[in-house]
Amino acid sequence: MNKKLVKIVSIVLMAIMMISVAATAFALTPEEMKGNQNAQGTQQIQNVGNSIIGILQVVGIVLSVVVLIVIGIKYMMGSAEEKAEYKKTLMPYVVGAALIFAASAFAQVIFQFFTGIQS
Repeated sequence: MNKKLVKIVSIVLMAIMMISVAATAFALTPEEMKGNQNAQGTQQIQNVGNSIIGILQVVGIVLSVVVLIVIGIKYMMGSAEEKAEYKKTLMPYVVGAALIFAASAFAQVIFQFFTGIQS
């Protein structure tokens, strides 16, 4: 058999297998999700979670500003070749800083969402 034909047949068979597998999800709707109203210590857990998120945000902001200052000073003092290298390092820095800010914001959104469902 032709190698190309074998590849096409195997891809088609894999696609058919993926489509034919049906999964049933037994889940609750947000209205059915009720927390334990008599639970003890939930306020302390919320306070600790808020504290951790706040600390992570502050540390992330401080570190990202310090790294930006260091890269900026190196960029100003560097030669043309070094400036090109610093421009290359700037993109991973921007992605990392965005992930730090987005992760803490995302955690807060999830916390607020589940707090809203509970009440």
